[in-house]
Formats: sequence, structure tokens, C-alpha cells
Amino acid sequence: MIDIDFEVIPSDVHEDFNIDLNHEDFVQHYAREKSLDIAEKYPDHLVIGADTIVVLDSKILGKPKDEADSSNMLQSLSGRTHTVYTGISLNHINEKISDTFFEQTQVSFNELSDSVISYYIDTYKPLDKAGSYGIQDWFAINVNRIDGCFYNVMGFPLAAFFSHYKKYDNSIVRVS
Repeated sequence: MIDIDFEVIPSDVHEDFNIDLNHEDFVQHYAREKSLDIAEKYPDHLVIGADTIVVLDSKILGKPKDEADSSNMLQSLSGRTHTVYTGISLNHINEKISDTFFEQTQVSFNELSDSVISYYIDTYKPLDKAGSYGIQDWFAINVNRIDGCFYNVMGFPLAAFFSHYKKYDNSIVRVS
């Protein structure tokens, strides 16, 4: 969307949801760890790591373990407001760039019936998504309100990222 060529390289970093960090520090910690894991293998590249969590009642809802866990997550989010946190970390070993930040967005759901939840899980298989939903797919019809960056809920806050990224890329055309 923002005319940046990139390659996706998965990190081997395993997240421990029991570490003692607040939500902002948690996503920044894992975004940094993921970015550095890849940056050490590619020290002459700018590497961008990201980590997204959904938080309800101070509890982190990661990716569901299975369909039952997915259903429980969606039932807990039904008719309520939760917060999506995404940490972003830009690292370039050779250029000594290290920049980590986070965004947060409030998301409010309509009441979700059991049939809506079952349909969504059966049709869209949201087991790879924090909080067990994708705001960019059919589930969007169940979102009553968002306060903050839509793209943050998708897992990558574009505007906040770009404001950091443009400090390090001299090839960006700056329009005023």
C-alpha cells in the first residue's frame, strides 16, 4: 500500500505470555526480539518486526489454540470494547538503527450470537489471528466502533510506521 518493497521472513522467536511486562512493553519487546532475530542474519538490511496482541480486562488474548478457544475468545469480546496493541521495531545492524514503538486502538464489538461465532470460525478459520478475528474480512460487520488506527487492528499501523520509516530511507519522495 505504501510502495515499499519487502520480503517476509518469519522469526524463530517464541512468545512467552507469562513474562512480567505491561502491554505496551510486551509488544515492543517481542517486535524488537523478532526484528533482531532476522537483522542478525541480514546485518546490511533494514528489518522490521511486529507483534500484535488483543487485550480484554487486562488479559492478553493471543492466537487461539483451537476452535473451542476461538469461540471462547469471541464470546468474551461480544458486546464489549477491547484494546489492540502492536509493537513495531526497525533495526539495521550495520547502520546502527534501532527504533521501537507501539500503537493502540480501541475496538468495540456488537453482540455476537453463537451462530455468528460458529459461522465465522467455520468459514474464516481465524486460528492465526490475535483475538481470533480479522477486522479486514467478513467479521468487520460485527465491529461497532474503532478508536485509533484501523491498520493497527490488522497488525501493522501504517501511518505510525511510515512516520518512523521515512527518517531512515533517503529514497522516499517527500511531498509537502
